[in-house]
Amino acid sequence: MNVCSVYSGIGGLDLGFQATGFHINQAIDMDEYCVHAYKANISDNIICGLVKDHIEELLPHDLLIGGPPCQPYSTLGLMRGLDDERAKTFYDVLEITRKHHTKVLVLENVANLLSHQNGETFRYMKECLDYFGYYIYHQILDTKNFGIPANRRRVFIVCFRKEYFKDEPFKFPSGFPLKTTLQELLDEVVDTKYFLSKKTAQNILDIPSGNGNRLINPTVAKTLTTKISANNKVTQNTYVTDIKNATDSEKSTLRRLTPNECRKLQGFPDDWKQVTSDFQAYKQFGNAVTVPVATALAKTIKAYINKN
Repeated sequence: MNVCSVYSGIGGLDLGFQATGFHINQAIDMDEYCVHAYKANISDNIICGLVKDHIEELLPHDLLIGGPPCQPYSTLGLMRGLDDERAKTFYDVLEITRKHHTKVLVLENVANLLSHQNGETFRYMKECLDYFGYYIYHQILDTKNFGIPANRRRVFIVCFRKEYFKDEPFKFPSGFPLKTTLQELLDEVVDTKYFLSKKTAQNILDIPSGNGNRLINPTVAKTLTTKISANNKVTQNTYVTDIKNATDSEKSTLRRLTPNECRKLQGFPDDWKQVTSDFQAYKQFGNAVTVPVATALAKTIKAYINKN
């Protein structure tokens, strides 16, 4: 079945569906750096531009998948909701499904979408999807339940067009026990540029971590983010204590996660090529859908399609 990917980023969702036998015949993203990474690692068949400007030229497809901008619903993005211009992308998605008669729609967003404005935002979105003729299912899935030692709760919305599918309940993947720790994913050798100065490290360690620990050495990583926060407060989300690689006496034993470690924490393949700066790579992995989660979801969707 053919899949169109919108707001594709670097293709976390795409890789999951591709691994399950779906064909990604087209992708779109407005970020030139994401498009560069996508072309280097997945396919040249991606458009760099705004989705709303390319609706007419989209290729025929059975499934539409994507992760529209999550900042309007994120606690780090001040939770502006559908009043935020970035959230208008939802209406672009609806227009695609109307014009192209999309059979299956899969959307990913931050878990806060469900509670935004006391649930009114999501209720309105469901009403729109119902009006456009879809059965609607949603569930929060956490990366740590799919083999990756990272807390990353995201809501997935899966919609099946009523004229093509029976009204049979759709079951989301349940996941499996975590067997890997964050420490096992850390790089063996780390450049000193990732280590923090002693002063910066002290500022971070002075922030309460919730359990009183002075070392940042979790077995499961906190959620990767694309920026520090909306009010510029530092967090401990992307730092680890690394005594083994701390060879510069002028620096602390605290360091940032490397882009390669962020790649692993999002389940991207080992042969993934970093073709952008570290800054862009952090941003890309922070925005990405965890590949094993996408793969598990794609498998359940494929089984549902075959059954119905």
